[in-house]
Amino acid sequence: MRINHRQVEAFQAMMQVGSVSDAAARLGITQPAASRLLRDLEHNLRLDLFERSGNRLHPTPAAYTLFAEVERSFSGLQRIAAVADNLREKRARVLRVAAMPALTNDLLPRFTGRFLKANEGLHVALFGVITPVILDWMVNNQCDLGFIESSTPTFSLRTIQIPAVPRVAVLYRGHRLAEKEVIHITDFNGEDFIALPAESVSMRRIRAVMNAHGVSIRSRAESPLSEIVCGMVASGLGVSISDPFTARTGAHRDLVVRPLLPMIPFSFTAILPSNDVPLPSARDYIAGVIREVLAVRDAASPQPQDKAPGV
Repeated sequence: MRINHRQVEAFQAMMQVGSVSDAAARLGITQPAASRLLRDLEHNLRLDLFERSGNRLHPTPAAYTLFAEVERSFSGLQRIAAVADNLREKRARVLRVAAMPALTNDLLPRFTGRFLKANEGLHVALFGVITPVILDWMVNNQCDLGFIESSTPTFSLRTIQIPAVPRVAVLYRGHRLAEKEVIHITDFNGEDFIALPAESVSMRRIRAVMNAHGVSIRSRAESPLSEIVCGMVASGLGVSISDPFTARTGAHRDLVVRPLLPMIPFSFTAILPSNDVPLPSARDYIAGVIREVLAVRDAASPQPQDKAPGV
């Protein structure tokens, strides 16, 4: 299998613009030359990437799968070029952070804004993605810092545990439990419930506490994203249990947030590449996040201040 960069460029252009003539124009070559590059790529890969109908090409499922990988590879090349530009212009202070959506709904965007105001010249790229993607990016050195839910295997990555915060009960306005100042897990018995996926760390913890107290719920819907769960609760579909960061972003959307007993911790972990010395900006970022989390935790349930873990 021998493919070259020009063939891949022709394929990427074709997938982006949708026609061979437009792809050729983008590459600055003739249409026959672009067609030849696409045919050679198919031949070398031994894959049918396009179905031919008259003069038009229609991508096959294999083409879409390959295109996703091509986009990822070219994105990596673009990041390298961007870093090189920053180095030439002496603007090399770039911190790439990937975090699970529960943190990028509110906590990290707000913190990052304040962090950048205090660190003139630093550029942060913040991504909200699921944990498997974060781990993949970290292992492949596509990110400098990641935040994932605790209890997730982290392979050879360096980890720093962030202090846990209590999960909260989320209800819709007008629900019978909204009158209560504090919700006990037994209050959910028999309620319509919006759940996280059964196999997730969070839902396993929630289910364990429910089972220990003999609580039975009617699962009406589920989503891996806490923001979607809170949105469905706000619609009046049912109740749920959420991390406090996402819940507070929905407080203005007919969402009622209440403390929950017994306490079910929401904990997450900072991950760093194991083979490199962490960037100073990454260490400072983690320390700042820990301070933010402690403030949220202490506001929810006052207790003695913890000493931040060493970074």
